Formats: sequence, C-alpha cells, structure tokens
Amino acid sequence: MNALTTPERRGLATISTPAGRMLIVAADQRNGMKAAMKDAPEAGISAGELAQAKADLVRFLANRAPAILLDAEVALPGVVDDGTLARDTGLVVGMDASGYETVEGLRHTRYVDGVTARRVRDLGGDVAKMLFYTRPDRQGPESLVAQQIRDLVRECADEGVLLIVELLTYQLDDESDEAYAAAFPKLVADGARLAVECGAKVLKLQYPGSAEACAAVTEAADGVPWAVLSAGVDHETFVGQVKVAVDNGAAGAMAGRSLWKDSLSISHDIRGRQLTERALPRLRELEAAVDA
Repeated sequence: MNALTTPERRGLATISTPAGRMLIVAADQRNGMKAAMKDAPEAGISAGELAQAKADLVRFLANRAPAILLDAEVALPGVVDDGTLARDTGLVVGMDASGYETVEGLRHTRYVDGVTARRVRDLGGDVAKMLFYTRPDRQGPESLVAQQIRDLVRECADEGVLLIVELLTYQLDDESDEAYAAAFPKLVADGARLAVECGAKVLKLQYPGSAEACAAVTEAADGVPWAVLSAGVDHETFVGQVKVAVDNGAAGAMAGRSLWKDSLSISHDIRGRQLTERALPRLRELEAAVDA
C-alpha cells in the first residue's frame, strides 16, 4: 500500500461519505455533456451555456454529494468564485484534456494547458484527477505512461494534493471483440497493479465485469482504495455494479452520465427540475449502495 500523507488524507476525507466511502459526481465532461442536451439549438452550445449547465449541475445535484469532479477549461474557477459550489462539497479538478493522441498504436492523454498540481490548488481544488489510457499487456514499469504516472504522483505529493489516477483500458485496432472481452478483466487488474507500482494512492477504474474480477482488482491494488466509474451505463446497471464492486473491496464510486445524462437541457428551468426530480434520487440510491 502506498501511504497517504497528512494533506492527502484530508483530501480523501473531503471526497468521502461519513461512512468513509468515496462518492463523487463526475461533471468534467465537455463534449459529452453537450451531447446530453438533446434540445440544443442547431447552432450548438456555447462555452458560456455549457458553463451555466455545469453550474446548475453543481447547484441542484453535486452540492448534495461529498464531492464533484469539474474541469478547468469551462467550469472553473467560476463555480468557486461566484459561490455556487457549497463550502462543504469537495472539489476534484480534472487535469486531462478531451481526446487522446495515438503513438505506435497506443493511446495517450493530454493535460489541459497550464493545469499543474499548483494550479489545482489555485482553482480551489481539494483533490486532482488525471486520466491515463493503459494497456498493461503492452506497457510495463519502464513505459512512457508509467513514467507519467510516477511524475504526476510526485508533483501532486510535493504540492500537498491527493491525486486520483483514473485508468481506462481500450481495444486495440487489430484486436477482435472476442479477444478484448476475454482480456478485459485482467487488463483492468493489471493496470491497477502497474499504477500502484508507480506510486498511485487512489484509483478510479472501470468495472471489471464480475465479483471475481473485482476481487482480483482489489488484490492487485494492494491496499490502495479504488472507486468504480460509471462509463456511461444506465443508473440501474451502475448501482448493481457498485454493489458488487463494494462487496469485493472497492472503496466507492464516481458517477457522471449515469446520474445526469437525461436531466440536462439548454433551459435552466428544465435542468433544475430534472436534476432535482431525476438525478438527485439516483444520487441517494448510489450513496446507499456505496455505504452498504
């Protein structure tokens, strides 16, 4: 287990329920959030309109959760500076930019320009989050992604910021659907093992597919807490996944589209009503599953 420093322990506490389980509303999406607003005009959604939608998501949903994950390109520092974010809601700042680059057939994420561990603090963040694409069957401890994880863990620790290392595995261009499906649970577990070897102290991972696979991930994480991400599945499916994951060692959940994907609108009034009537009850159900 990679030991937490005192500031990192405080960071973990800010994103956890009173029972000590991580529960974060994920709202750092940009293009994905625009796509969820089905009533958007043909001209599209401006950065200002997206910022307003994110503010409403904070106002009507995330302020009832332990923490929210937001981006530094659209949402921040606005919701902090104008007081929309509640004082007792933890703030996780996403450091990754949208999309990825491909180098020799492998995916690599990019940082949002200028977003460092220090910038996370300047934006009012309690915790940082960075996404790394991994194929641990092709990337070992000496790989570029492993070095990037080590470097960022060290940078955040030096700044007193807890870093959540998010891992996404993916299908290779020349890999069949059947081969990827068979490899997927082990890829998730081996990715967790690689990240922990590189110093990761908190993990955000895909649901590996079964109770047995979740137990394997917990073993690979070697005491490092991991939270399962929703990956766009529907709410009922995700609640079931969270229950299985928590029963087999997961330490919480980070949910985005499963909570709010059918509650967003270009209209502030409609957003407020749908987030309150649809998304908030889902958050309560998810909290119960996390703390069960």
